[in-house]
Amino acid sequence: MFNKRQFIAISFLSACLFSTAALAQNAAIVNGKAIPKAQLDKLVQKSNQPDSPQVREQAREMLVTRELVLQEADKRGLIQKESVRDQLEQSRMGVLIAAVFEDYVEKEGVADSDLKAAYESVKTQYTGKEYHVEHILVEKESDAKAITAQLKAGGNFEEIAKVKSKDPGSAPNGGDLGWVSDKALVPEFTKSMVTLKNGQITDKPVKSQFGWHIIKMVDVRDVKAPSMEEIKDQLKQMIMSDQNWQKAKFSEMMQKFRSKAKIQ
Repeated sequence: MFNKRQFIAISFLSACLFSTAALAQNAAIVNGKAIPKAQLDKLVQKSNQPDSPQVREQAREMLVTRELVLQEADKRGLIQKESVRDQLEQSRMGVLIAAVFEDYVEKEGVADSDLKAAYESVKTQYTGKEYHVEHILVEKESDAKAITAQLKAGGNFEEIAKVKSKDPGSAPNGGDLGWVSDKALVPEFTKSMVTLKNGQITDKPVKSQFGWHIIKMVDVRDVKAPSMEEIKDQLKQMIMSDQNWQKAKFSEMMQKFRSKAKIQ
């Protein structure tokens, strides 16, 4: 037979084991109400943050806060209050309407006519020219002038760029900036660049906020608009985010619902 002290010890140990088991299955227990661990896992997943003890603790605190508010609202009888119930119903309807519309748009898709109209509108933005250029960037004008003289004497532009250019992005590629728009570069650079012919190098170094540039024109071409298929996803997003389109689509959806419904 156990004596009183042993009985108390066993009871305490059992309570601890039960409590540990309960907490293993639940994220927390608030005033006797269990918050399942699955809720915590789901909230952490939705946070789009790497799973870590800190993120889990923040999520757990959020769940505990929600449960405390719910319990207090119930205790104060607020859930039974007509004005509160009306607001809850309005919120519920808002969520359902948005979900139905989102599902409708997903299944119906965007009409080809809308896609074509959007593409024609976007296509007009692709105007002007693109320039394939290389450059060598140095800090001092004297260094830039020395490199210019070296190039005029027959020096290899790309090899010099690899060794002497201070632009970490283009130097390893022989100063190659790839195809760029004249609007994507600083004004001083652009002003000199657009005057160059294919294969031509600036006679004098060009000063900008970054330093001194020696610029070489590789090629020039007209800006070409991508095909509709190439930007189809972007066009869909653009169309679906337009409020006028959303209103028209919602009206179309409701008309279809009404045409199939029996309304007396």
